[in-house]
Amino acid sequence: MVASPHDSPLPSLILRRHLGRAPAQTWIPGAAGVGHTSSITGTTGAEAERELDKQQRRVAEGEASLAVRLTKKATDDVRIGTNKVAQLEDRLANLRRKDPKPRDGRIYPGYYAPVMMWQDGGPVVLPMRYQCRPAGKPEFYDRKFPGTYNARRDNLEGFWRGLFGKTHGVVLARAFYEHVERDGQDTVLEFRPQDGSEMLVACLWSSWIGKDGEELLSFAAITDEPPPEVAAAGHDRCIIPIRAENLEAWLNPVADPKAIYAILDDRERPYYEHREAA
Repeated sequence: MVASPHDSPLPSLILRRHLGRAPAQTWIPGAAGVGHTSSITGTTGAEAERELDKQQRRVAEGEASLAVRLTKKATDDVRIGTNKVAQLEDRLANLRRKDPKPRDGRIYPGYYAPVMMWQDGGPVVLPMRYQCRPAGKPEFYDRKFPGTYNARRDNLEGFWRGLFGKTHGVVLARAFYEHVERDGQDTVLEFRPQDGSEMLVACLWSSWIGKDGEELLSFAAITDEPPPEVAAAGHDRCIIPIRAENLEAWLNPVADPKAIYAILDDRERPYYEHREAA
């Protein structure tokens, strides 16, 4: 679900809809469309194709070496490369398909999701990566801080001060998932509002520009202390669903931290039912 840059569990959200590859769309309730702009690792189709070619050459070179002499390196190259080729071929097939599937609604860090933000005097929805890379940071920032898919409420004026009060967004979600320990085993729990309501999950987002001018839009979900039922289930953080009547004020924030915190505190407070995820 969500956490500080130092938390490790990989969460996900269930989204009501995905957007296609259009650069921007207004938020229209009931609109639908599926666009596979990312894989689990966040790679694009072009990046996956380049990596596939690299791994295919790795396998071919390993097989050629094994035909001459048995070595551990060549054996490992063939084994690892073959596994990666299969994974990449599956990833490319998934990126290229047009038909939506139920699993498309669940996002993980590195996936792209539709995020509502404020632009040119009104709300728009743009596809953004679910792991925030703040503007001005180097590319290795993603590896140095792999937990930047979540932004802790108690660190918004610290680690996240460059985005807090400036670039706010929301993701529309029906559920979230968390890793908890049950009987010594890692278990994934699904949390959903008991009343079936959809949640406007508070986020921060950033526009990062690379050396070649390429733009990366990315976001982090804000988290806070959990309500009692989430804590009792074994997790110590929870997303913040803001109220619909506060949406515009959240997306277009004033330069007053107290007013912004008031929106986060005046959140929706559904009772979260949970079950083990399939």
